[in-house]
Amino acid sequence: MKYATDDLRHEHEVILVLLEALEGAAKRMDKDKEVPRGDLEEMVDTIKVFADKCHHGKEEDLLFPALQKAGMPTEAGPIAVMLHDHEMGRMYVKGLSNALVDMKTSKAGNASFIENAKGYAQLLRNHIGKENNILFPMSEKMLPEAEQKRLLEEFAKLEKERIGEGVHEKLHKQVHDWHKKYAEV
Repeated sequence: MKYATDDLRHEHEVILVLLEALEGAAKRMDKDKEVPRGDLEEMVDTIKVFADKCHHGKEEDLLFPALQKAGMPTEAGPIAVMLHDHEMGRMYVKGLSNALVDMKTSKAGNASFIENAKGYAQLLRNHIGKENNILFPMSEKMLPEAEQKRLLEEFAKLEKERIGEGVHEKLHKQVHDWHKKYAEV
């Protein structure tokens, strides 16, 4: 049986590659090496569109309600922790966006970008570990095969509606290109 969480795990792999590229760009900035502003803006946009709007959207709008319906509480426990992490991540992304604006007029923007990139990467790595190792195995036990199938169909629909046909694949390619360019090997 294919689980809905298989789709989310695959997206986690792409997000981890994106985090390595983001951190690599931040490390270059920290060493006063040039990183094209356009790359930074596109990375932040990809985080907003792919990681948050699409990936977290699948979790918050589809998976978590299905788990709640199956008996998992939302006010405490794994779902509450995941939602809190999502909000913390959005704060870091807002910090990255603000830093991009500040970078136009001040070196302080660079320091803020670096700090937010490091914080976001650390938060998301921990978050992905919690989902992959705790929440997803729980959901695979709680949700029957028919619900797993329904969720997969709804994930595809959400993705198409929120980011558009074929955008997912283009983002994957772009993430891997950034990884080759910025990630430390």
